[in-house]
Amino acid sequence: MKKTIIILSAVLLTGVILHAQGDTQKLQQDVAKLDNATSVNDYQQLAAGFARIAESEKTQWLPYYYAAFCNAKTGWLNEDDPDNIEGYANKAEEQIKKALSLLDTATQKKELSEVYCVVSMVNRARVFMNPATYGRQYGPPASMYIQLAKKANANNPRALYLDGWEKFSTPKMWGGDKNKAKELLLAAQQTLAGNISAGIEPHWGKKEVDDLLKQLK
Repeated sequence: MKKTIIILSAVLLTGVILHAQGDTQKLQQDVAKLDNATSVNDYQQLAAGFARIAESEKTQWLPYYYAAFCNAKTGWLNEDDPDNIEGYANKAEEQIKKALSLLDTATQKKELSEVYCVVSMVNRARVFMNPATYGRQYGPPASMYIQLAKKANANNPRALYLDGWEKFSTPKMWGGDKNKAKELLLAAQQTLAGNISAGIEPHWGKKEVDDLLKQLK
């Protein structure tokens, strides 16, 4: 009987390990696909995939983070279709809150910086729904979380990109500054060139930075 219990325990443990390995492999595959995503459809397929991994690996912050990022990015891509933003923003907000709850905010500063970037993106997506109505409500939190992301990790290129995007997109009378935007984006570009990873850690931003710098030439 004791031998049978040991065998069953070993089988169950092996199954758990194999399941975890499968989720890790799927996460790696989806992050690799994210590097080449461009359309709303691309990001939504990936958001669904990351969400499935998150539900299977409930103690891991990265799947929730990536699902939230993909949904927030979809909100940004729908800027010209504001009626189709709120649902994605709501999903992203729920998922990024789960990611944040899984971090030790006292010690995981770099991870915290990444999460704050997505929180900023979620708030900015809500501004896109109707800038006249929601700008005052969600614009300041979007800006605040960029600064919190930079405070947690001053060298985070995604935080630099978002700060540069904001300086580029904001009218000069309200604090916009295209020269400062270019400075921030060049710093982000340089950092990204030095630390682009093929792994699962956040490393997006190159195409966003490059596209915005083209507009500043």
